[in-house]
Amino acid sequence: MKVILLEDIKALGKKGEIKEVSEGYARNFLMPKKLVLEANKSNLNMLAHNQQKQKEKEAKELQNAQNLAEKLKDKTITVYGKAGEAGRLFGSITNKEVADAIEESLGMAVDKRKVELLEPMKTVGVYPVLLKLHSQVQCKIQVQVEAISK
Repeated sequence: MKVILLEDIKALGKKGEIKEVSEGYARNFLMPKKLVLEANKSNLNMLAHNQQKQKEKEAKELQNAQNLAEKLKDKTITVYGKAGEAGRLFGSITNKEVADAIEESLGMAVDKRKVELLEPMKTVGVYPVLLKLHSQVQCKIQVQVEAISK
């Protein structure tokens, strides 16, 4: 019996694939747990439609990431932190603080998980930061770390 996988199944395959399984395995185990659908004409059309929608969504995400990278390219963001006399910070600047500073200064939301600090920011100065906006889109910006004036 041919079935369409609705989820990744370790011994069988990935979500969206069409596989041939024994009828008993499909009817007694996979279908009651809603892991598969029978590969009939209407379900195959639905699968093709869903795959097309997924491709369009991925293309839109890629385009949005490229637009954001173009806007952020070669920008300098200023982040403030408490520092001692020699310019050494109390603690360090985190990727969350960088993401918040980008949103505050440029009005563009960037997820903190997409901010990669190339070196720890423990003193006042300028640091390079890599933004991984998409699996195919990366952007480098500069972060200016300044001491908070009292």
